[in-house]
Amino acid sequence: MRRFSTVPFKGTKEQEAQLLSWLEEHKTMPGVAMPALQKAQEIYGYLPIEVQRIVADALGKPLAEIYGISTFYSQFSLCPKGEYKISVCLGTACYVKGSGKIYEALQQKLGITGGECTADGKFSLDACRCIGACGLAPVMTINDDVYGRLTGDELDSILAKY
Repeated sequence: MRRFSTVPFKGTKEQEAQLLSWLEEHKTMPGVAMPALQKAQEIYGYLPIEVQRIVADALGKPLAEIYGISTFYSQFSLCPKGEYKISVCLGTACYVKGSGKIYEALQQKLGITGGECTADGKFSLDACRCIGACGLAPVMTINDDVYGRLTGDELDSILAKY
């Protein structure tokens, strides 16, 4: 999995102003780095290096420290999410019924690895552990749409809907 996005950063001045305002208001709070990154991700949707640099500069902390927090905790994403978020269940029931192959096929079809977003920003791909639809295994979701009993043959037609 790549650690950085290949999608160009498209932050706005409004987003930056919102983040800087929050940082100014909270910068003296003990342990502020973690909530600052949570707020930044809430505003931007992910934490590209440009946003990490804004946080580091505003808090007077080294970029390496902010990057370390951003990469340590799984709640943070360094890559943007696509307009359509694909999640393939790799829980036991789904995996036994072939979801690993579905996940690999999607990576190949989309030209990305797990955790990444296509260059056009249309699709992002992630794996998850059990979505509670074991009777439909193997299962994937695209945003709120659930697709079950996948064989892999239907992936092109499913993706074409989006």
